[in-house]
Amino acid sequence: MVIVPHDREVYEFTPVQRPADKEDAEFITTHFDFNSMHDILIKLDILGHDVPTVIRHLQDLTGIDPLTIPLDDRETMRLYSTIEPLKIKPEQLFGIKTGTLGVPEFGTKFVRQMLIDTLPETMGEIVRISGLSHGTDVWLGNAQELIKAGTCTLKEAICTRDDIMNYLVDKGVEKRMAFFIMEDVRKGKAAKKGFTEEQAQALEDAKIPGWFVNSCKKIKYMFPKAHAVAYVIMAYRIAYCKVHFMEAFYASYFTVRSGEFDASFVKGGLEDIRKNWHMIENKGNAATAAEKNMATMLEVAGEMYLRGLHFLPVDLAKSDAVKFTIEPGGLRMPFLSVPGLGENAAMAVAKERQGSPFLSVEDLKKRTKLSAAVVGEMDSMGTLVGLSKTNQLSLFDV
Repeated sequence: MVIVPHDREVYEFTPVQRPADKEDAEFITTHFDFNSMHDILIKLDILGHDVPTVIRHLQDLTGIDPLTIPLDDRETMRLYSTIEPLKIKPEQLFGIKTGTLGVPEFGTKFVRQMLIDTLPETMGEIVRISGLSHGTDVWLGNAQELIKAGTCTLKEAICTRDDIMNYLVDKGVEKRMAFFIMEDVRKGKAAKKGFTEEQAQALEDAKIPGWFVNSCKKIKYMFPKAHAVAYVIMAYRIAYCKVHFMEAFYASYFTVRSGEFDASFVKGGLEDIRKNWHMIENKGNAATAAEKNMATMLEVAGEMYLRGLHFLPVDLAKSDAVKFTIEPGGLRMPFLSVPGLGENAAMAVAKERQGSPFLSVEDLKKRTKLSAAVVGEMDSMGTLVGLSKTNQLSLFDV
Protein backbone atom coordinates (compact mmCIF):
# COMPACT_ATOMS: atom_id res chain seq x y z
CA MET A 1 0.00 0.00 0.00
CA VAL A 2 1.27 3.45 -0.89
CA ILE A 3 0.57 6.35 1.47
CA VAL A 4 0.05 9.73 -0.20
CA PRO A 5 -0.13 13.05 1.75
CA HIS A 6 -3.73 14.11 2.34
CA ASP A 7 -3.33 17.24 0.20
CA ARG A 8 -2.04 15.31 -2.84
CA GLU A 9 -3.44 12.69 -5.22
CA VAL A 10 -1.67 9.46 -6.13
CA TYR A 11 -1.96 10.15 -9.87
CA GLU A 12 0.30 13.19 -9.36
CA PHE A 13 3.07 10.63 -8.86
CA THR A 14 2.08 7.64 -10.98
CA PRO A 15 -0.41 6.28 -13.50
CA VAL A 16 -3.14 4.16 -11.92
CA GLN A 17 -5.18 1.23 -13.17
CA ARG A 18 -7.82 -1.13 -11.88
CA PRO A 19 -6.65 -4.77 -11.95
CA ALA A 20 -7.17 -6.46 -15.33
CA ASP A 21 -8.92 -3.28 -16.55
CA LYS A 22 -12.05 -4.22 -14.58
CA GLU A 23 -13.80 -0.95 -13.93
CA ASP A 24 -15.80 -2.41 -11.04
CA ALA A 25 -12.72 -3.75 -9.22
CA GLU A 26 -12.41 -2.52 -5.65
CA PHE A 27 -8.67 -1.77 -5.66
CA ILE A 28 -6.42 0.47 -7.74
CA THR A 29 -2.88 -0.51 -8.70
CA THR A 30 0.02 1.83 -9.40
CA HIS A 31 2.68 1.70 -12.11
CA PHE A 32 5.76 3.53 -10.88
CA ASP A 33 9.22 2.19 -10.14
CA PHE A 34 9.23 2.51 -6.39
CA ASN A 35 13.03 2.60 -6.24
CA SER A 36 12.75 6.14 -7.58
CA MET A 37 10.03 7.08 -5.07
CA HIS A 38 10.99 5.55 -1.73
CA ASP A 39 12.33 8.83 -0.29
CA ILE A 40 9.13 10.66 -1.23
CA LEU A 41 6.20 8.35 -0.40
CA ILE A 42 5.59 5.66 2.21
CA LYS A 43 5.03 2.08 1.10
CA LEU A 44 3.62 -0.61 3.39
CA ASP A 45 3.99 -4.32 2.61
CA ILE A 46 0.94 -5.97 4.18
CA LEU A 47 1.01 -9.76 4.05
CA GLY A 48 -2.12 -11.85 4.26
CA HIS A 49 -1.98 -15.06 6.27
CA ASP A 50 -4.66 -17.73 6.59
CA VAL A 51 -3.17 -19.46 9.65
CA PRO A 52 -4.48 -17.08 12.35
CA THR A 53 -7.92 -17.27 10.73
CA VAL A 54 -7.82 -21.08 10.81
CA ILE A 55 -6.71 -21.04 14.45
CA ARG A 56 -9.67 -18.76 15.28
CA HIS A 57 -12.10 -21.05 13.47
CA LEU A 58 -10.72 -24.08 15.32
CA GLN A 59 -11.06 -22.34 18.67
CA ASP A 60 -14.68 -21.42 17.92
CA LEU A 61 -15.52 -24.94 16.75
CA THR A 62 -13.75 -26.91 19.48
CA GLY A 63 -13.91 -24.50 22.42
CA ILE A 64 -10.21 -25.19 23.05
CA ASP A 65 -7.73 -22.38 23.69
CA PRO A 66 -4.98 -22.99 21.09
CA LEU A 67 -2.34 -21.94 23.63
CA THR A 68 -3.25 -25.00 25.73
CA ILE A 69 -2.65 -27.50 22.91
CA PRO A 70 0.25 -29.76 23.92
CA LEU A 71 3.31 -29.60 21.68
CA ASP A 72 4.44 -33.13 22.53
CA ASP A 73 1.43 -35.15 21.35
CA ARG A 74 2.84 -38.34 19.87
CA GLU A 75 0.12 -39.01 17.28
CA THR A 76 0.36 -35.44 15.99
CA MET A 77 4.14 -35.73 15.65
CA ARG A 78 3.75 -38.95 13.66
CA LEU A 79 1.78 -37.08 10.97
CA TYR A 80 5.07 -35.58 9.79
CA SER A 81 6.54 -38.96 8.87
CA THR A 82 3.58 -41.27 8.16
CA ILE A 83 -0.12 -41.24 7.29
CA GLU A 84 -0.86 -44.03 9.81
CA PRO A 85 -2.40 -41.79 12.54
CA LEU A 86 -5.23 -41.05 10.09
CA LYS A 87 -5.85 -44.80 9.61
CA ILE A 88 -5.35 -44.48 5.85
CA LYS A 89 -2.95 -46.30 3.55
CA PRO A 90 -0.94 -44.35 0.93
CA GLU A 91 -2.39 -46.36 -1.95
CA GLN A 92 -5.87 -45.16 -0.95
CA LEU A 93 -4.91 -41.49 -1.28
CA PHE A 94 -2.94 -40.77 -4.45
CA GLY A 95 0.17 -42.39 -2.96
CA ILE A 96 0.56 -39.68 -0.31
CA LYS A 97 2.72 -41.03 2.53
CA THR A 98 2.51 -38.33 5.22
CA GLY A 99 -0.47 -37.01 7.18
CA THR A 100 0.30 -33.32 6.65
CA LEU A 101 -2.19 -32.50 3.90
CA GLY A 102 -3.86 -29.22 4.84
CA VAL A 103 -1.28 -28.48 7.56
CA PRO A 104 0.27 -25.05 6.88
CA GLU A 105 3.88 -25.13 5.67
CA PHE A 106 3.93 -28.93 5.41
CA GLY A 107 1.14 -29.82 2.97
CA THR A 108 2.82 -29.08 -0.38
CA LYS A 109 4.39 -31.80 -2.53
CA PHE A 110 7.80 -30.19 -2.09
CA VAL A 111 7.76 -30.19 1.71
CA ARG A 112 6.04 -33.60 1.94
CA GLN A 113 8.97 -35.03 -0.02
CA MET A 114 11.36 -33.35 2.43
CA LEU A 115 9.49 -35.08 5.25
CA ILE A 116 9.82 -38.46 3.51
CA ASP A 117 13.55 -37.86 2.95
CA THR A 118 14.20 -36.95 6.60
CA LEU A 119 11.41 -38.69 8.61
CA PRO A 120 11.41 -36.17 11.50
CA GLU A 121 10.52 -37.36 14.99
CA THR A 122 10.98 -34.22 17.11
CA MET A 123 9.82 -30.62 17.16
CA GLY A 124 13.41 -29.50 16.65
CA GLU A 125 13.67 -31.50 13.43
CA ILE A 126 10.41 -30.06 12.13
CA VAL A 127 11.75 -26.55 12.80
CA ARG A 128 14.86 -27.39 10.79
CA ILE A 129 12.75 -28.64 7.89
CA SER A 130 10.74 -25.43 7.97
CA GLY A 131 13.97 -23.46 7.70
CA LEU A 132 15.12 -25.59 4.77
CA SER A 133 11.83 -25.23 2.93
CA HIS A 134 11.86 -21.42 3.13
CA GLY A 135 15.44 -20.94 2.00
CA THR A 136 16.78 -20.57 -1.53
CA ASP A 137 19.32 -23.20 -2.64
CA VAL A 138 19.44 -24.49 0.92
CA TRP A 139 17.77 -27.89 0.38
CA LEU A 140 17.79 -28.87 -3.30
CA GLY A 141 21.32 -29.41 -4.56
CA ASN A 142 22.65 -28.72 -1.08
CA ALA A 143 21.48 -30.16 2.26
CA GLN A 144 19.41 -32.87 0.55
CA GLU A 145 22.48 -34.28 -1.20
CA LEU A 146 24.65 -34.03 1.92
CA ILE A 147 22.10 -35.92 4.03
CA LYS A 148 21.51 -38.61 1.40
CA ALA A 149 25.27 -39.13 1.04
CA GLY A 150 25.71 -39.43 4.80
CA THR A 151 28.06 -36.44 4.85
CA CYS A 152 25.96 -34.84 7.56
CA THR A 153 22.68 -35.42 9.37
CA LEU A 154 19.59 -33.21 9.43
CA LYS A 155 20.72 -32.00 12.84
CA GLU A 156 24.12 -30.96 11.45
CA ALA A 157 22.95 -29.46 8.13
CA ILE A 158 22.60 -25.71 7.63
CA CYS A 159 18.85 -25.12 7.94
CA THR A 160 18.45 -21.57 9.30
CA ARG A 161 20.77 -18.60 9.35
CA ASP A 162 21.33 -19.07 13.09
CA ASP A 163 22.89 -22.49 12.43
CA ILE A 164 25.84 -20.86 10.66
CA MET A 165 26.84 -18.51 13.47
CA ASN A 166 26.25 -21.07 16.22
CA TYR A 167 28.31 -23.70 14.40
CA LEU A 168 31.20 -21.33 13.69
CA VAL A 169 31.31 -19.99 17.25
CA ASP A 170 31.30 -23.57 18.60
CA LYS A 171 34.28 -24.30 16.33
CA GLY A 172 36.21 -21.33 17.70
CA VAL A 173 35.51 -18.58 15.15
CA GLU A 174 35.41 -15.15 16.78
CA LYS A 175 31.78 -14.08 17.35
CA ARG A 176 31.89 -10.88 15.28
CA MET A 177 33.50 -12.71 12.38
CA ALA A 178 30.97 -15.55 12.68
CA PHE A 179 28.13 -13.03 12.59
CA PHE A 180 29.30 -11.34 9.40
CA ILE A 181 29.95 -14.68 7.70
CA MET A 182 26.38 -15.65 8.57
CA GLU A 183 25.08 -12.35 7.19
CA ASP A 184 26.95 -12.72 3.91
CA VAL A 185 25.69 -16.29 3.49
CA ARG A 186 22.03 -15.64 4.29
CA LYS A 187 21.96 -12.63 1.92
CA GLY A 188 23.51 -14.66 -0.89
CA LYS A 189 26.70 -12.60 -1.00
CA ALA A 190 28.94 -15.61 -0.37
CA ALA A 191 27.24 -17.46 -3.22
CA LYS A 192 27.73 -14.51 -5.56
CA LYS A 193 31.22 -13.26 -4.65
CA GLY A 194 32.66 -15.90 -2.32
CA PHE A 195 34.13 -15.20 1.10
CA THR A 196 36.55 -12.34 1.73
CA GLU A 197 40.19 -13.22 2.35
CA GLU A 198 39.72 -12.49 6.04
CA GLN A 199 36.61 -14.71 6.26
CA ALA A 200 38.29 -17.54 4.32
CA GLN A 201 41.27 -17.39 6.66
CA ALA A 202 39.03 -17.51 9.73
CA LEU A 203 37.26 -20.60 8.35
CA GLU A 204 40.59 -22.27 7.58
CA ASP A 205 42.06 -21.46 11.00
CA ALA A 206 39.02 -22.99 12.71
CA LYS A 207 39.33 -26.10 10.49
CA ILE A 208 35.72 -25.77 9.27
CA PRO A 209 34.90 -28.85 7.14
CA GLY A 210 34.83 -28.40 3.39
CA TRP A 211 31.24 -29.64 3.09
CA PHE A 212 30.08 -26.86 5.45
CA VAL A 213 31.98 -24.14 3.56
CA ASN A 214 30.75 -25.38 0.19
CA SER A 215 27.18 -25.55 1.51
CA CYS A 216 27.44 -21.90 2.58
CA LYS A 217 28.65 -20.90 -0.89
CA LYS A 218 25.50 -22.29 -2.53
CA ILE A 219 22.96 -20.48 -0.35
CA LYS A 220 21.15 -17.43 -1.75
CA TYR A 221 18.67 -16.81 1.07
CA MET A 222 18.09 -18.23 4.56
CA PHE A 223 15.19 -18.20 6.97
CA PRO A 224 15.70 -17.03 10.59
CA LYS A 225 15.11 -19.73 13.18
CA ALA A 226 12.61 -17.61 15.15
CA HIS A 227 10.37 -17.40 12.08
CA ALA A 228 10.57 -21.16 11.58
CA VAL A 229 9.68 -21.82 15.24
CA ALA A 230 6.67 -19.50 15.07
CA TYR A 231 5.40 -21.09 11.86
CA VAL A 232 5.90 -24.63 13.14
CA ILE A 233 4.12 -24.05 16.46
CA MET A 234 1.07 -22.57 14.72
CA ALA A 235 1.05 -25.41 12.18
CA TYR A 236 1.42 -28.02 14.92
CA ARG A 237 -1.66 -26.71 16.72
CA ILE A 238 -3.65 -27.13 13.52
CA ALA A 239 -2.17 -30.62 12.98
CA TYR A 240 -3.25 -31.55 16.52
CA CYS A 241 -6.84 -30.69 15.64
CA LYS A 242 -6.52 -32.74 12.47
CA VAL A 243 -5.80 -35.81 14.58
CA HIS A 244 -8.18 -35.19 17.48
CA PHE A 245 -10.95 -32.92 16.07
CA MET A 246 -11.19 -33.88 12.43
CA GLU A 247 -14.60 -32.31 11.74
CA ALA A 248 -13.36 -28.94 13.00
CA PHE A 249 -10.10 -29.28 11.06
CA TYR A 250 -11.74 -29.95 7.70
CA ALA A 251 -14.48 -27.35 8.27
CA SER A 252 -11.88 -24.64 8.99
CA TYR A 253 -9.63 -25.77 6.12
CA PHE A 254 -12.35 -25.52 3.49
CA THR A 255 -13.95 -22.41 4.98
CA VAL A 256 -10.84 -20.26 4.52
CA ARG A 257 -10.71 -21.50 0.91
CA SER A 258 -14.43 -21.37 0.18
CA GLY A 259 -13.95 -18.63 -2.42
CA GLU A 260 -11.76 -21.00 -4.47
CA PHE A 261 -13.73 -24.19 -3.79
CA ASP A 262 -15.84 -25.56 -6.65
CA ALA A 263 -18.61 -27.86 -5.42
CA SER A 264 -19.09 -29.36 -8.88
CA PHE A 265 -15.77 -31.22 -8.48
CA VAL A 266 -17.00 -33.21 -5.47
CA LYS A 267 -20.73 -33.65 -6.02
CA GLY A 268 -20.25 -37.33 -6.95
CA GLY A 269 -18.37 -38.16 -3.76
CA LEU A 270 -15.01 -39.93 -3.51
CA GLU A 271 -15.21 -41.32 -7.05
CA ASP A 272 -15.68 -37.81 -8.45
CA ILE A 273 -12.87 -36.47 -6.27
CA ARG A 274 -10.42 -39.06 -7.59
CA LYS A 275 -11.54 -38.61 -11.21
CA ASN A 276 -11.23 -34.83 -11.12
CA TRP A 277 -7.89 -34.93 -9.31
CA HIS A 278 -6.44 -37.18 -12.03
CA MET A 279 -7.97 -34.96 -14.71
CA ILE A 280 -6.15 -31.90 -13.35
CA GLU A 281 -2.90 -33.79 -12.70
CA ASN A 282 -2.88 -35.09 -16.28
CA LYS A 283 -2.96 -31.51 -17.56
CA GLY A 284 0.45 -30.88 -16.03
CA ASN A 285 1.68 -27.33 -16.62
CA ALA A 286 -1.38 -26.62 -18.77
CA ALA A 287 -3.57 -26.62 -15.64
CA THR A 288 -4.66 -23.16 -14.53
CA ALA A 289 -3.78 -21.74 -11.11
CA ALA A 290 -7.41 -22.24 -10.04
CA GLU A 291 -7.29 -25.88 -11.13
CA LYS A 292 -4.02 -26.49 -9.29
CA ASN A 293 -5.51 -25.00 -6.13
CA MET A 294 -8.57 -27.19 -6.59
CA ALA A 295 -6.35 -30.27 -7.01
CA THR A 296 -4.78 -29.54 -3.63
CA MET A 297 -8.23 -29.21 -2.08
CA LEU A 298 -9.32 -32.45 -3.73
CA GLU A 299 -6.43 -34.25 -2.01
CA VAL A 300 -7.66 -32.99 1.35
CA ALA A 301 -11.25 -33.81 0.38
CA GLY A 302 -10.27 -37.37 -0.55
CA GLU A 303 -8.52 -37.79 2.77
CA MET A 304 -11.61 -36.50 4.58
CA TYR A 305 -13.84 -39.03 2.79
CA LEU A 306 -11.47 -41.88 3.64
CA ARG A 307 -11.70 -40.85 7.30
CA GLY A 308 -15.50 -41.16 7.20
CA LEU A 309 -16.69 -37.59 6.57
CA HIS A 310 -18.62 -36.44 3.52
CA PHE A 311 -19.63 -33.22 1.83
CA LEU A 312 -23.32 -32.50 2.20
CA PRO A 313 -24.86 -30.68 -0.79
CA VAL A 314 -25.60 -26.98 -0.88
CA ASP A 315 -29.04 -26.54 0.67
CA LEU A 316 -31.23 -23.44 0.41
CA ALA A 317 -32.42 -23.93 3.99
CA LYS A 318 -29.24 -25.14 5.71
CA SER A 319 -26.13 -23.81 3.93
CA ASP A 320 -24.18 -20.85 5.28
CA ALA A 321 -23.13 -18.11 2.88
CA VAL A 322 -19.38 -18.77 3.08
CA LYS A 323 -18.67 -21.31 5.85
CA PHE A 324 -18.56 -25.10 5.69
CA THR A 325 -20.71 -26.12 8.66
CA ILE A 326 -20.55 -29.35 10.66
CA GLU A 327 -23.60 -31.60 10.55
CA PRO A 328 -24.08 -35.29 11.36
CA GLY A 329 -22.15 -37.25 8.74
CA GLY A 330 -20.15 -34.44 7.22
CA LEU A 331 -19.73 -30.84 6.17
CA ARG A 332 -22.50 -28.79 4.61
CA MET A 333 -21.15 -26.84 1.64
CA PRO A 334 -21.84 -23.08 1.57
CA PHE A 335 -23.52 -21.07 -1.17
CA LEU A 336 -20.12 -19.65 -2.13
CA SER A 337 -18.99 -23.09 -3.31
CA VAL A 338 -21.53 -23.04 -6.18
CA PRO A 339 -19.58 -22.38 -9.43
CA GLY A 340 -20.01 -18.79 -10.62
CA LEU A 341 -21.65 -17.59 -7.41
CA GLY A 342 -19.60 -14.78 -5.79
CA GLU A 343 -19.42 -13.79 -2.15
CA ASN A 344 -21.86 -10.88 -2.44
CA ALA A 345 -24.41 -13.10 -4.13
CA ALA A 346 -23.88 -15.83 -1.52
CA MET A 347 -24.53 -13.31 1.24
CA ALA A 348 -27.63 -12.10 -0.59
CA VAL A 349 -29.06 -15.64 -0.78
CA ALA A 350 -28.46 -16.19 2.94
CA LYS A 351 -29.99 -12.82 3.82
CA GLU A 352 -33.10 -13.34 1.70
CA ARG A 353 -33.62 -16.79 3.21
CA GLN A 354 -33.83 -15.27 6.68
CA GLY A 355 -36.89 -13.27 5.73
CA SER A 356 -38.90 -16.18 4.36
CA PRO A 357 -38.30 -19.48 2.53
CA PHE A 358 -37.96 -19.40 -1.24
CA LEU A 359 -41.28 -20.40 -2.80
CA SER A 360 -39.95 -21.33 -6.24
CA VAL A 361 -37.02 -21.05 -8.63
CA GLU A 362 -38.72 -17.94 -10.00
CA ASP A 363 -38.89 -16.50 -6.47
CA LEU A 364 -35.21 -17.34 -5.87
CA LYS A 365 -34.10 -15.54 -9.04
CA LYS A 366 -36.27 -12.52 -8.36
CA ARG A 367 -35.14 -12.01 -4.76
CA THR A 368 -31.43 -12.80 -5.17
CA LYS A 369 -30.75 -11.61 -8.76
CA LEU A 370 -28.87 -14.87 -9.44
CA SER A 371 -27.97 -15.50 -13.07
CA ALA A 372 -29.55 -18.32 -15.04
CA ALA A 373 -26.15 -20.04 -15.23
CA VAL A 374 -25.75 -20.09 -11.44
CA VAL A 375 -29.31 -21.31 -10.94
CA GLY A 376 -28.57 -24.03 -13.49
CA GLU A 377 -25.51 -25.11 -11.49
CA MET A 378 -27.57 -25.21 -8.31
CA ASP A 379 -30.17 -27.32 -10.07
CA SER A 380 -27.58 -29.81 -11.34
CA MET A 381 -26.18 -30.14 -7.80
CA GLY A 382 -29.59 -30.97 -6.33
CA THR A 383 -29.91 -27.70 -4.43
CA LEU A 384 -33.31 -26.92 -5.96
CA VAL A 385 -34.90 -30.33 -5.41
CA GLY A 386 -38.52 -29.91 -4.29
CA LEU A 387 -38.69 -26.29 -5.47
CA SER A 388 -41.28 -25.58 -8.17
CA LYS A 389 -40.28 -23.54 -11.20
CA THR A 390 -42.83 -20.78 -10.67
CA ASN A 391 -45.00 -19.41 -7.88
CA GLN A 392 -48.12 -20.51 -9.72
CA LEU A 393 -49.43 -23.90 -8.58
CA SER A 394 -50.98 -26.46 -10.91
CA LEU A 395 -53.59 -29.01 -9.93
CA PHE A 396 -50.85 -31.63 -9.87
CA ASP A 397 -48.94 -29.66 -7.18
CA VAL A 398 -51.95 -29.63 -4.82
